[in-house]
Amino acid sequence: MFTGIVEAVGKVESFEERSDAWFLRLDTPAFVSDSLKIGDSLACNGCCLTLVEKMGNTAGFELLDETVRLTSFEGLRKGGLVNLERPLAADARLGGHFVSGHVDARSSVVEFCRKGKNHYLRVSVPPEFSKYVVYKGSIAIDGISLTIAEAHSDSLAVWLIPHTLEVTNLGECAAGKLVNLEFDILAKYVEKIALGNRETSPYQPA
Repeated sequence: MFTGIVEAVGKVESFEERSDAWFLRLDTPAFVSDSLKIGDSLACNGCCLTLVEKMGNTAGFELLDETVRLTSFEGLRKGGLVNLERPLAADARLGGHFVSGHVDARSSVVEFCRKGKNHYLRVSVPPEFSKYVVYKGSIAIDGISLTIAEAHSDSLAVWLIPHTLEVTNLGECAAGKLVNLEFDILAKYVEKIALGNRETSPYQPA
């Protein structure tokens, strides 16, 4: 379980397809790598991955084909920035919202621009997920807990403070960039309870 409060930004050292899996290597800050051991989880752009290799500050992760297909990882390039968050400690404050690290959908940036003193970000939303987009509700974009400022049938928009741009990878945003979306897990449980045992998941989360 995560909160969507990004702790650090890692840099892609390599991302390659192997015979048994895709393999991602990230250069991470020392305080992140020092606290991790093999088998631990780390949210990378909002996707919960398992650490399988550790060499100094370099962290390695194996990814399934399905994970690559359903997330923005397909667009990763050497030197690209990745948002990092370690799992929530039991005694920690919940600063964002409940984020599972299971990406619901891969989206793309529709618009990213400065409006006055603020930055405006609008991303596409697949139609089957628009029901979870609520004005002033929560959304995780690339693992960042944000508040929905505009809810449309095919997109959503958020406003970004300068601090968010400084400490995450959203400063690299541009129209067409791929991002990961995770919708509010509480909304999904409410939907399931309300509809009983009827199927409510037309997707396979990463």
